[in-house]
Amino acid sequence: MRTGDGRWWVALGTVTGLALLNKDLVLLLAAALVPAVLAVGPRRVLRSWWPVAGLAVALVVALPNLWWQAAHGWPELTVAGGISDKDGTHNRLMFVPMQILYLSPVLVPVWVAGIRRLLRDPAVCWARAFAVAYPVICVAVIAGGGKPYYAFPLLLVLAAAGCEPLAQRVAARPRRGRVRFAAWLAFAAAVNVVITLPVLPARLVPVVNGIYPEQGEQIGWPELAEAAADGWSAIPADRRGRAVIFTSNYGEAGALARYGPRHGLPAPYSGHMSLADWGPPPDTSDGPVLLLHPDGYPRVEQYFTGCRVVARVDNGHGVPNQEQHAPVLLCTGTTRPWSALWPELRHYY
Repeated sequence: MRTGDGRWWVALGTVTGLALLNKDLVLLLAAALVPAVLAVGPRRVLRSWWPVAGLAVALVVALPNLWWQAAHGWPELTVAGGISDKDGTHNRLMFVPMQILYLSPVLVPVWVAGIRRLLRDPAVCWARAFAVAYPVICVAVIAGGGKPYYAFPLLLVLAAAGCEPLAQRVAARPRRGRVRFAAWLAFAAAVNVVITLPVLPARLVPVVNGIYPEQGEQIGWPELAEAAADGWSAIPADRRGRAVIFTSNYGEAGALARYGPRHGLPAPYSGHMSLADWGPPPDTSDGPVLLLHPDGYPRVEQYFTGCRVVARVDNGHGVPNQEQHAPVLLCTGTTRPWSALWPELRHYY
């Protein structure tokens, strides 16, 4: 867009293809930028065969991902549908507040200045499409009920565009003004650290849970493993060779994979997301089954027999999360072989 050299499309296609091997949301970025370029230019970058060549390269590089998605019924779309159905209303209500909070309210003037600069400054008119693409991607995310952070990559571009004029204004200030500005930046960084990194005492995590719920989901992993160990101890030693630990989501599986070995627990199984692709337990592991079962997966017991609560998870800090007070159930076995149950135990959200 800056140089008008169409050969860059090949490099762009390569990077896009590699990105698609990691995250399909890259398509959303492209879907917002292309119409923005058509609307405000520079349209010349689309008037050759180079964009077609770049698209072809992107498709070739991303082919393994596309092939896998097609062969498995496009699970990425299934996940997106689950996000929209379950959390769509909440995501729409929180979209604007989260755009303000992501980089910090202190930096909102920076990316607003970036929008103004891209739209008005002739020196960067080649990048005007980024200012237009941001509201386009915001509308798309809100319409689809996606998570507010889906628009974040373009917000970073806008913030970068606003940095130069801001730096010029700060440089023109007296020393006291520059110190005050540095203090504001330090404050913004400190707030973001508190919200996103595990630095708060556990008892204070509920203060930031509403903004960043993943903070709360990091609390209580050792205690979850201890609760599972309590349930595992209820299984007679001579039956543990055929026993299975089954978790409802990948967070619980991660907790047990990390902290379970110190309690002598075997590797857990789960039908959640891509963990299901690691496969079911062997059909010979027909019981008992130790089941970790929070509220988000309410009907899972129907696939197991003779279930009873043998322990409950308590993270010890009173932090509300999915696993707090979740029951640990000990079941005598499965209603059918694992291989037959596995498609029904798989869930995407």
